[in-house]
Amino acid sequence: MESNVPLFELTLGQWLEKWARETPDKEAVVYPDRDLRFTYAQLNRRVDDLAKGFLEIGVSKGDHVGIWATNVPDWLTILYACAKIGAVCVTVNTSYKQSELEYLCKNSDMHTLCIINGTRDSDYVEMTYRMLPELKSCERGHLKSERYPYMRNVVFIGPEKYRGMYNIPELLLLGKSGPDGKLSGLKESISCHDVVNMQYTSGTTGFPKGVMLTHYNIANNGYLTGEHMKFTDRDKLCCCVPLFHCFGVVLATMNVLTHGCTQVMVEKFDPLVVLASIHKERCTALYGVPTMFIAELNHPMFDMFDLSSLRTGIMAGSLCPVELMRKVEDKMFMKVTSVYGLTETSPGMTHSRIEQCFEERCETVGYEFEHTQVAVLDPVTGKECGIGVQGELCNKGYNNMKGYYKNPQATAETIDGRGFLHSGDLGYRDEKGNFRVTGRIKDMIIRGGENIYPREIEEFLYHLKGVKDVQVAGIPSEKYGEEVGAFIIQEPGADLHESDVREFCKGKIAHYKIPKYVLFVEDYPLTGSGKIQKFKLKELGLRLLKAQGTEVI
Repeated sequence: MESNVPLFELTLGQWLEKWARETPDKEAVVYPDRDLRFTYAQLNRRVDDLAKGFLEIGVSKGDHVGIWATNVPDWLTILYACAKIGAVCVTVNTSYKQSELEYLCKNSDMHTLCIINGTRDSDYVEMTYRMLPELKSCERGHLKSERYPYMRNVVFIGPEKYRGMYNIPELLLLGKSGPDGKLSGLKESISCHDVVNMQYTSGTTGFPKGVMLTHYNIANNGYLTGEHMKFTDRDKLCCCVPLFHCFGVVLATMNVLTHGCTQVMVEKFDPLVVLASIHKERCTALYGVPTMFIAELNHPMFDMFDLSSLRTGIMAGSLCPVELMRKVEDKMFMKVTSVYGLTETSPGMTHSRIEQCFEERCETVGYEFEHTQVAVLDPVTGKECGIGVQGELCNKGYNNMKGYYKNPQATAETIDGRGFLHSGDLGYRDEKGNFRVTGRIKDMIIRGGENIYPREIEEFLYHLKGVKDVQVAGIPSEKYGEEVGAFIIQEPGADLHESDVREFCKGKIAHYKIPKYVLFVEDYPLTGSGKIQKFKLKELGLRLLKAQGTEVI
């Protein structure tokens, strides 16, 4: 899509320095729960000090610096410090276990790993020592590991001291007393087309792959995202989605960076902290995946907070129920928009605009980003589908990744010879030009030759009183190949039975779409970024049916 809206050829460091010059006293980052505030001038100084500290411990242009942390205050400092010296910030999923951490560090040729002490069920320090036992006996900065030949440093994000590791206060001190010359020279040598961020795909269809994203990719995607919601420097965005994921680091962080507004941070998602942050800081925008909005709306203290300052936001990360969006609009005073895309497209391909009517904003994912071409292609022939005809959603434009790290074959399989990046998602373009996502190609249920799209059944079941959330997935069947399984979380106090669900469907949707199996659950298997893992629902369904003695045929 062509547009008068420009694309900028600025690095992340140049964006930060622009606001430090023009609005030095404007708050850039705020943590309301501890009243921690950084103005643009303060953040920029801290970033420069850390960048020089990184240089002092041997981090060079092109090196890979991992960050394994929740949304802690120095997460963004590390990102921007890497950007200023030309290092690549590699985001590590906070839910990773030992084997996943080791795979990523090896595959990414990690040079320096920055960690916190851990999360509720994982001790990052212990896991790092298990991966790098040499840390306990080597001099800091001189790590030599046979298994990880590129790894030189581990940095603890905080004041605590651990054997073999640096910590952030030490690096800031090193940088503060260090010379400016080397950093200045590096800044001049960095192009906006250099890779600045590497994120690993979830790995649901094989080993995770490192997606290489440039300054140009992510800064412009963030800028255009903000433009679609009419962001200005007066906005305050509450960011409770994880920064290791594109939703947090691009749609939120890059939107704030390119508009010079304020990022109100929540370290780890907690609906009460989100509501209190909006109330205290008078936030104007809020992002989240559907499960986050459900948790906020259903919090027993919801009515105690004044959310009237909210005006807009994004619900994304998985298919968003229309009824949920309606509740958010009514009770949280914000015009909800939806972004559709994937890590490989930086991530936004399409976005509903704030000026669109409710139906278009909530029943579709809007139209393509400026300077991109989104096409619905027939998965078999590769030809473009007509209006209303379902096919694979594909993207061409400035936002396509540079490629998968050290994996040209996978890159070539994902981006075709015409430059279209294949999403693996099904959808169609409607007569108004909006795109509608109907599901993943691999999530489609094929029952006795009939193609069934989970999204359609989920939207229908949301209208059943007592349903708080619903996910639909295929359950293996010898007779039909797959049967429809509905996994329902009930509203508090509801007492639904399987027969209630089937009765609700009878005569309203085709008989083959009516769930054969109705399973009531407390929660869903989620990725670290809050996405529902549909492929795990199939396994869960089989286990639950076996436990209740139901024969799967």
